[in-house]
Amino acid sequence: MTATGNKACIVGIGQTEYRRRGGFKDRSELSLACEAVIRAAADAGLSVADIDGLVSYAADRNEPSYLQDALGLPELRYATMTWGGGGTGACATLMQAALAVEAGVADHVVILRALCQGQFLRFGQFNPDRPGRNFLAPFGMFSPPIMMAPLAQRYLYETGIRPEQLAEVALNARANAQRNPLALMREPLTLQDYMSSRMVAEPLRLYDCCQENDGACALVVTTLERARDLPHKPVRILAVAQGTNPGWGTASLGPQNMPVSDYGRGNGAAMARRVFARGGVGPQDIDVAQIYDHFSPFVLMTLENFGFCGPGEAGDFVTSGAIRWPDGELPINTSGGHLAEAYLHGLSLVVEGVRQIRGASTSQVEDAELCLVTAGLGGTLTSAAILGA
Repeated sequence: MTATGNKACIVGIGQTEYRRRGGFKDRSELSLACEAVIRAAADAGLSVADIDGLVSYAADRNEPSYLQDALGLPELRYATMTWGGGGTGACATLMQAALAVEAGVADHVVILRALCQGQFLRFGQFNPDRPGRNFLAPFGMFSPPIMMAPLAQRYLYETGIRPEQLAEVALNARANAQRNPLALMREPLTLQDYMSSRMVAEPLRLYDCCQENDGACALVVTTLERARDLPHKPVRILAVAQGTNPGWGTASLGPQNMPVSDYGRGNGAAMARRVFARGGVGPQDIDVAQIYDHFSPFVLMTLENFGFCGPGEAGDFVTSGAIRWPDGELPINTSGGHLAEAYLHGLSLVVEGVRQIRGASTSQVEDAELCLVTAGLGGTLTSAAILGA
């Protein structure tokens, strides 16, 4: 059983240039969104006029009415947004788009994410009006690294994972980014660089934290039947799952009242089991993974939650070379991920997953047939997807 009828596929991807936060002075956030959509449609061999559905997530500011007008879409038949803060809904957008095209309510649905934070309030900036923030402010928890650090600290305490093991996540991301011309952080990074970098919120060092970027990316989803006449081999959406463990509430971005039993594990184990069951595959079948790397420790938690190694074993797993390209058993974040390519709240990871299945990545895994993509961990209603050839 799959998350949908297993007839949905991705046929087009598009990305704008990425710049550091505040780097776009000449273009608006809406124009970046439109550019990504236009590029995705062109990649799919479609006209922009063929698009009749739009999906986004995490309070994306580019409303469908603005996009329809700016792009000149003849008819918009479907528009929806996935709930959840930050990037927890990045993969759930695939479920929304797949259900729409399989149900026949739209023919070509575009998933998009656009950020131009230099022109708006930063998504991670403290805002007392957001739910749960009044519980955090008295303790100085004003930013995502500070809010997420207690979960990471608990995880390291329980598992005994060492800083030099944690560093492997950042080193791997930077190594992959050096092959990716779109990546913003392509300078070499050494273990010494990592260990000597400043502490942002213990145990998170500077290179454990994702970038803050502006830019946009998009994907086109349709059915396998419609994809037959399009230029690229379709990338199938084999399974998608979304969900939250009991008792997580507003999770790390709120009162921090998650269950003690999985406080240091992240909110994804139940959902991970479900996405594999729906895809009819297991961790051993995955060729490559794009794991949400807003902060390095959560990559290790994800590896354990998805069964690539046992509880507390992720440190040894990553330092064994398992996540490295090209020879690791599970190369991850082959574009450089959020730590080195750009932080687009998870959708850029889905784009890289498509490139891997197409055979077009700058760090291509040989004969990749199955790619796991995960969304933000540490929040509620997280999500994941399995893409296949």
